Amino acid sequence: MYPGFESIKYFYDINCYTNEDIQTYVELDAIDKEQYEEITGEKYPESQAE
Repeated sequence: MYPGFESIKYFYDINCYTNEDIQTYVELDAIDKEQYEEITGEKYPESQAE
């Protein structure tokens, strides 16, 4: 699937993506929860309720 981990991380690092964008990629199975944590430095939010 495109984009892959490296592309997602690159765009996050140059401030094109927010944490919410990265969460969407987890939901789309482009990356996993551990990769979310590697990219954002934060634990993946388990609850979707706001």
